[in-house]
Amino acid sequence: MPALIPGLAVVLVISMVIAVGVGPVAIPLETVWGVVANKLIPGSVEAVWSSGRENIVWDVRAPRVILGAIVGASLALVGGALQSVTRNPLADPHLLGISSGAAFGAIMALIHAGMVLGTVTVPVFAFAGALAATALVLAIANLARAQSAGQLILAGVAVSFIISAAGNLLIFIGDPKAAHVAIFWMLGGLGLAQWSHLPYPLAALVLCGVWLMTQTRNLNAMTLGDESATALGIPAQRFRLKAFVACALLTGCAVAYSGVIAFVGLMIPHIVRFFVGGDYRRVLPLSALVGAIFLIAADMAARTVVPPQDMPLGIVTGLIGGIAFVILMRRRTTK
Repeated sequence: MPALIPGLAVVLVISMVIAVGVGPVAIPLETVWGVVANKLIPGSVEAVWSSGRENIVWDVRAPRVILGAIVGASLALVGGALQSVTRNPLADPHLLGISSGAAFGAIMALIHAGMVLGTVTVPVFAFAGALAATALVLAIANLARAQSAGQLILAGVAVSFIISAAGNLLIFIGDPKAAHVAIFWMLGGLGLAQWSHLPYPLAALVLCGVWLMTQTRNLNAMTLGDESATALGIPAQRFRLKAFVACALLTGCAVAYSGVIAFVGLMIPHIVRFFVGGDYRRVLPLSALVGAIFLIAADMAARTVVPPQDMPLGIVTGLIGGIAFVILMRRRTTK
C-alpha cells in the first residue's frame, strides 16, 4: 500500500511524456525529452528537430497535458471531499451549481461580452461565474437557515437549474456561430491551455488540495454523520461550509480553463475506495493521482479519435467513466 503513491506518481510522469508525443502529428519520445531538456537547461541537448515540432511540444501540448493533470486531480479531490461531507455517494464537483455558474460566465464572454480582456476573457468570466454561483448557494442556504448537508445540496441543485436555464437563454438569443463555440466549451476540452494560464489552477490545487489533505481525520469523521463528528469534537456545520468553499475554488479554477468535464469527480474516488478502502488518508492523495492520469489518458483519446479535430473531452470522460462505473458496480454486487 505505501508504494502506491510513488508508483502512481511515476505512472503520471510517464503518461505526461507519452501524451505530449501523441496527436495528429506524432512526435518521438526522444524528441519530447530533448525539447523539454533544452527548454529547462538551454543547450543541454543538440537540437536535431524542426522549430515546428518544438513549438508543438512546448507551446501546444506541454501546457495542455499539465493542465489536464491539474484539472483531473482537482476534480477528483473535490468529488472525494464532497462525498464525505455530504454523505452522498453521488456527489461530484457539479453538485453545488459551480460548473453551471462557470458555464454561464463563459457563455457570456463567448457570445455577448466579446474578448474584452484578451485571451484570458473566457477563464476570467468562467471563474467569476463559478464564485458567484457558490456565493448564491450559500446566500440561499443562509436565508433558508439550511445548515444540513441535504439542505445545502438542494440549494445547489436549485441554483444549478436556474443558472443552466439562464445560460441556455443566452445561447438561444446569441449569434449561432458563437453559440457553437460556447457549446463546445460546455462539453469540456483542454485546447485553450497556455503557459500563462497554468499558475491559477495550479495555485488553487496546491492551496485547497493541501488544506483538504490536512483534514483527512475530519473527513473520515464526517462519513459517520454530523452527530458522530460533533461527538468527536468536530464542528460539523462549520467544517462542511469550509470544505464547500475550498471545493468551489478548486472547481471554479478547473472549469474556468477546461470547460465542464463530467464524471471524473464522481467516478475516481469510488474506484480508489474500491481498491484501498474508505480511509481518506489514502483516498484523497490516490484520487488526485488517478484523476490526473485518467484525464491525461482521456485527452489523448480525444485528440486521436477524429484527427485533426479534438473530440470534446466531456464526451470521452462520460463514455469511459460510465462503462467503468457499470463494471465497478457489477463487481461489487457479485462479491
